[in-house]
Amino acid sequence: MARAAALAACLEAVLGSRSNANRVFEILELLAGPEEEVEGILCAARTCSRLFGALLERRELFVGRLPAQEASLADNYSAEDKYRIWMRHRYNDCVGCLAELMGHDAFQVKELALCTLMKFVELEARYPLIKAEWKGSLTFPRELLKVVVDGLLPLNEDASLLISRFQEYMEYDDIRYFVIKAVTESIGQVMQKTKERPLPFYQQNVFSLISPINMPNKESDMVKFLVKQDNWEELKVSKLQAHKQAFEKMWLSFLKHKLPTGLYKKVLVILHDCILPYMNEPTLMIDFLTVAYGIGGAISLLALNGLFILIHQHNLEYPDFYKKLYSLLDPSIYHVKYRARFFHLADLFLSSSHLPAYLVAAFIKRLSRLALTAPPEALLMVIPFICNLFRRHPACRVLVHRPNGLEGMSEDPYIMEEEEPSESRALQSSLWEIQSLQNHYHPDVAKAAAVLNQSLSEIEDDISGLLELSAYELFDKEVKKKAIDVPLEFEQVRGLFGKKNDIFAEHFTLD
Repeated sequence: MARAAALAACLEAVLGSRSNANRVFEILELLAGPEEEVEGILCAARTCSRLFGALLERRELFVGRLPAQEASLADNYSAEDKYRIWMRHRYNDCVGCLAELMGHDAFQVKELALCTLMKFVELEARYPLIKAEWKGSLTFPRELLKVVVDGLLPLNEDASLLISRFQEYMEYDDIRYFVIKAVTESIGQVMQKTKERPLPFYQQNVFSLISPINMPNKESDMVKFLVKQDNWEELKVSKLQAHKQAFEKMWLSFLKHKLPTGLYKKVLVILHDCILPYMNEPTLMIDFLTVAYGIGGAISLLALNGLFILIHQHNLEYPDFYKKLYSLLDPSIYHVKYRARFFHLADLFLSSSHLPAYLVAAFIKRLSRLALTAPPEALLMVIPFICNLFRRHPACRVLVHRPNGLEGMSEDPYIMEEEEPSESRALQSSLWEIQSLQNHYHPDVAKAAAVLNQSLSEIEDDISGLLELSAYELFDKEVKKKAIDVPLEFEQVRGLFGKKNDIFAEHFTLD
């Protein structure tokens, strides 16, 4: 309390009379105090916020290119200018301290430092310290905002909590635009020094900052600005095209560097929804997506979404696309958490009636072979999926109804290990795997597999509700089934072991 009262008196003295200007050092000294003095630092930060906020509003800080402090003592500056220059240097000292405090151990200190700096950004936007080079030129405090962005992107610690606190400011269109610019600059400066070596904390912090960015869909949506200048409509920051260009440049600069595997997956999960639609030229992502698609495993599965958009909407030609898609079918495909997404996209890619029969047959056969070890919830989805493929491609029905039966077929001619679908000999095989599933322990699976014994209807099954089916839902469904009493016919037991002339019946009775 005593410290707060002393700082309040100091603040009142500095704002009350310029003769007390030197007392600002008392506040700054406490602001730069030892880390363990958390309460003192918090009090000093609040005092600085009020002090320099008032000075900015009263326009008592020097405007324009700031001369060195020693140079300001020369006779060619008036006493007024000397005061303003001196106080502007103190303001810069305060900003420097607050930037360091964004790396403090205590989150409440980080948060207050962030909020104070953003208050200064807003005030500098309203009362610029930059002298306009020509009438109507932009006077937004980009350098100060760059200091904030650098504080949000430390190299050696996770700043996701502080970044989540900053997200409320990203709702402003001008703040978002200049943050995007600052992040692009930061990535260039930091990653250039590492020589392609990943920086997990830094890259995760960048992703945490840029992944929630909510870009406007049309220019009329851009109505929320922190500050609007007189000629706002003429400036780039008010144009959607400029925002898209900056957004595109930021993501391209981020993705051109090697990413940790976990982060790679996170980027691919949001790429088709949150990045590609807001780029001026989505085709610039072709290299990134084709490399990801070639990696294999979960990363390839996740790259499918982005590739689908580029193939479908931007005429991307990907050589051996179906060969690669076929190679993704392995036992894990029925177990990964991205299963629903993969089968949704596979359904779209295999929907064309122009695909050759050997290709579709290879997919049907491999999916059936892998189904032998799949869990019930996956089987209840993949069997209707296979039935739909038969409906779209009648030439593949030979796998189920071969005219000459299986005569002369001592073993399955299908080559599971063959990477090239055309060489897998799938069309010469049969779907004995689905017939095996007709004896599955789960009655719903056996019932679903038995559908292929009858002629299929022309209407496709809707598998959208089955893509997300889980083991829990299956179990829950079974538990909620109502048992029906079934009348049974039985012979009454006449002896201990149920035989008529049972010797035990002479010595034991069933009471």
